[in-house]
Amino acid sequence: MARMSDPLIVGRVIGDVVDSFCSTVKMTVTYNSNKQVYNGHELFPSSVTIKPKIEVEGGDMRSFFTLIMTDPDVPGPSDPYLREHLHWIVTDIPGTTDSTFGREIVNYEMPRPNIGIHRFVFLLFKQTRRQTVNPPSSRDRFSTRNFAEENELGPPVAAVFFNAQRETAARKR
Repeated sequence: MARMSDPLIVGRVIGDVVDSFCSTVKMTVTYNSNKQVYNGHELFPSSVTIKPKIEVEGGDMRSFFTLIMTDPDVPGPSDPYLREHLHWIVTDIPGTTDSTFGREIVNYEMPRPNIGIHRFVFLLFKQTRRQTVNPPSSRDRFSTRNFAEENELGPPVAAVFFNAQRETAARKR
């Protein structure tokens, strides 16, 4: 059970995107081979243009995972009426390797926040088997909860998120 000091609760990932869950595997998200994602840390959009490496620890040769990256703050965090925007889906990630060995069913789309500070959430789901996951019809108004239910994924087994906001010329320095 998640604690009140859990960054996923404080950052409202639990609640806005998924219901409470227990992490059972370790997921590491790394951009450009040196920028690891930590809950609630800020990354510049210019540093996350290329899809990250996702490493899963705690799986085995028979386990497979689905990864979802979503932005629940569209168009802006004060009024996210278009919640959520889908950025990436990879399925059939073997439990003993990383996302480069999975099947990308929705290509990576780099974060482009326009208004305010957005959360970009990575959620990992354990599949019951190798399975065909149906891609959503649109990236807009995506629902992680509905997608997981429709594809029989169950609750997440790991999650991490970072914050990003629009870069101005002064911020890029």
